[in-house]
Amino acid sequence: MAKKLTEVRKQPRNRNWIAYLCESLVASGTMPTWEAATYLTENLFGERPNPRLLTPANPHEVTAQFLHRLYQPLVEAASREIMLPSSSMLHIFTDISLTGHSAVLVVLFPGQAKPQQLLMLDAAKAWDLVFPDAESFNAWAEERYRQLVTALRSKMTEFEDDLLTAI
Repeated sequence: MAKKLTEVRKQPRNRNWIAYLCESLVASGTMPTWEAATYLTENLFGERPNPRLLTPANPHEVTAQFLHRLYQPLVEAASREIMLPSSSMLHIFTDISLTGHSAVLVVLFPGQAKPQQLLMLDAAKAWDLVFPDAESFNAWAEERYRQLVTALRSKMTEFEDDLLTAI
């Protein structure tokens, strides 16, 4: 029995990022529950390229919203994991391309007249962010979440070192 418990503890923790994104859309007031679930299902699963991002009259805006709706909950989760100081702020910037890779940048504004820090630069073809199943999406989201947590830990260590040397 003890061997099984050890095996269970060693397994990586997999989150249900789709439910997390859905909850984030609802909690922020962006969409009601049924609309958020439909939005994520229609945009994350299906055919490539995602026709919902390429056919609207305002594809830049729709693509920027889609990328923010994917990355914002990951950024929020990472910031809760690290417990940022109250003077710090994270911001997501997007540079949308309808023909190539769009850029998603996550920047840390540490406050107190410290320089901004780039935590993540992710190049993504938004219309190709379509997944065969929930497991593959969860793996994609978990990878980005881990990158953010690692970058935040690194920056927080740097800030703590700076604080100690200033004393």
